[in-house]
Amino acid sequence: MSAHNPQRRDVYLAVGMIAPAVLFIVLLVGVPFGLAIYYSLHDVTTGGTAARWVGLGNFGELLGDRNFITALKNTLVFTFGTLITVLILATIQAELLMRKFRGKWVVRFLLLLPWTAPVALGLIGWLWMYDSVFSPIDWLLRQVGLLGHPGALLGPLPNLYWLGSKQLALPSVVIVNVWRLLPLATVIVLAGLNSIPGDVIEQARIDRAGYLRRLFDITLPMLSPILLVAILFTFVFTFADMISIFILTRGGPANSTQVLASMAFFTGILGGNLGKGAAVALFLFPALAGVSAILLGLIRRSEVA
Repeated sequence: MSAHNPQRRDVYLAVGMIAPAVLFIVLLVGVPFGLAIYYSLHDVTTGGTAARWVGLGNFGELLGDRNFITALKNTLVFTFGTLITVLILATIQAELLMRKFRGKWVVRFLLLLPWTAPVALGLIGWLWMYDSVFSPIDWLLRQVGLLGHPGALLGPLPNLYWLGSKQLALPSVVIVNVWRLLPLATVIVLAGLNSIPGDVIEQARIDRAGYLRRLFDITLPMLSPILLVAILFTFVFTFADMISIFILTRGGPANSTQVLASMAFFTGILGGNLGKGAAVALFLFPALAGVSAILLGLIRRSEVA
């Protein structure tokens, strides 16, 4: 028996060390997810005392709701608009930061500032920048003659009303979300560029390979696992995010910036319809799980390759 005691102690130690993490995940994720499934299958409100079974009725009602379809479309535009822009800009910024120049640490600090600053504080600053009267962006556009006079490229009005226009509200929120997530993606891509062996790039230079050929034939293929990680984090942080929408527009004007996450909050928490709000939130799960599984598979395959 004594020969097995060390192994048994190791098993107990492993269980004891992993148990808090498992308990944390169960309480933080498992219990709310189970409640969301329960609520989505019932007609339950914050003011009601009983939950009435409706099966898939909440989901069927959502599919016929024009506001839900609009929120679904906005979610796709919001997510992929942010994802594509962040991926392109992060690659460009990481490439520039790989070069040697004076004041490099200051530039890195400024690039990381949006990620380290409190989210609410940064978004309040953007509220001022998008202000319908005192917007500094509009002031700059007026100074260069692009706004505020007859024949101006952006119109004769003195302001563009970024968050009050159905055409500009969603792109404006995408810009803010890109500003928030770009530092993280840049750091991820920068780490990937630093991991590429320098002699490979040097040999390509000796062989007189131009910048674009080095980029597409060497850098991007070797960087693909890191880029997939950046895509994964950006997608997850954006698809289920509602902070930017909540602070900047509250889903307006006329639901033009409403996304699934904010609709779930407004319907289930502020509106009191827990069943319908949970059904909206559960529409996020298949997309998040499916895309995450695909990206993780691609990451593992690219690492093996």
